[in-house]
Amino acid sequence: MVGTTSRSTEVEGVEGGVGLTALLVAAARAIETHRHDALARDVFAEHFVRAAPACAQWPVHPGTVEGGDANPLWGRFARYFGLRTRVLDDFLLRSTHTGGARQVVLFGAGLDSRAFRLDWPPGCVIHEIDREGVLAFKHKVLDGLPATPKAARVPVAVDLRADWVTALAAAGFDPAAPSVWLAEGLLFYLPPAAETYLIDTVHRLSAEGSALAFEAKLEKDLLVYRDSPLYTSTAQQIGIDLLSLFAREPRPDSAGDLVAKGWSTSVHTPFEFTHRHGRGPLPEENDALAGNRWVFADKPRR
Repeated sequence: MVGTTSRSTEVEGVEGGVGLTALLVAAARAIETHRHDALARDVFAEHFVRAAPACAQWPVHPGTVEGGDANPLWGRFARYFGLRTRVLDDFLLRSTHTGGARQVVLFGAGLDSRAFRLDWPPGCVIHEIDREGVLAFKHKVLDGLPATPKAARVPVAVDLRADWVTALAAAGFDPAAPSVWLAEGLLFYLPPAAETYLIDTVHRLSAEGSALAFEAKLEKDLLVYRDSPLYTSTAQQIGIDLLSLFAREPRPDSAGDLVAKGWSTSVHTPFEFTHRHGRGPLPEENDALAGNRWVFADKPRR
């Protein structure tokens, strides 16, 4: 396994480093849930936020956001996460209901509640890969709620720096069967070699008929946007310096690598889906979202 050690991944649990970003996304999903025109609903997200002392005062309802939708963090950035949730929900459901896959792998699953809130077809198994501390926090919150998974749910407590392939196999993953893979909000934090290893391994473990979605950034220099409202407001309002967590090295062309391996791949800006759904972030000056891409890939049946 390629090493991915960095200061951003050393913190256990969810109240520091990358773990705290899982709570940021949960708060955004909670805000989205309470919108009258919500693109995605996650009734568990608010409970995760309230259970963590570090963010117990964060807003979880649009009516409590100072400045409303003009707030760069809890307005525009939260809308981005709401849109991303909806788009990736649709991808997973399409890949299982229409594509026929019955095993789903969520990399860096964090506080994802898709096993509980999406309508999965019969026979689906959801493998949630994340660090033990993150999953323990998640289970503690869910155990106190009326939360029943709508598919077989298999937590896989392993750091992606360790041998997650063996852990996934031990959890019952079958590489001979079609699978759906999701790396949502993950690859930004990994060094390029670790991203390449993950993509190559997904290819190796994917039977024909499998699908993959991941989020990527195209900027050669992330510091170009260090003064963007999105980054500065996140640091000022909740103390998360996202740029200090992101890997700074040039990113690999993972979408191109998949095409070379025979996958059918499409690359989209988030703004395309804003227009498609009629709500979400639009481009702006000094835009930290300008380089974000959502990549969807299918391994064809021959």
